[in-house]
Amino acid sequence: MIIYSVTISVDEKIEKEWVDWMRNIHIPEVMATELFLNCRFAKLISHKEEGYVNYSAQYSCASSENLDHYKMNFAKQLQQKSLEQFANQMHAFRTELDVIEDF
Repeated sequence: MIIYSVTISVDEKIEKEWVDWMRNIHIPEVMATELFLNCRFAKLISHKEEGYVNYSAQYSCASSENLDHYKMNFAKQLQQKSLEQFANQMHAFRTELDVIEDF
């Protein structure tokens, strides 16, 4: 199992609008690619930076091939939509995790 984790810092002035957009538009579009099994969307409570709120979207997929397919065929277009919608009011970084074991 691979986890594609996207951590996003969002200007607190647009938090409600951005969260609504993530829940109702962006995450459903990512999930519509049918390359991920599920998505966990969470607000970070341990890290704060003045004027920003931080969130994590963690997408689980069955294989690294599925993630590679997503990155090659869908990621740029969906990331571009984020930039067009929220311009300089957010920034994100992405990490990929190979799950060793669940307990």
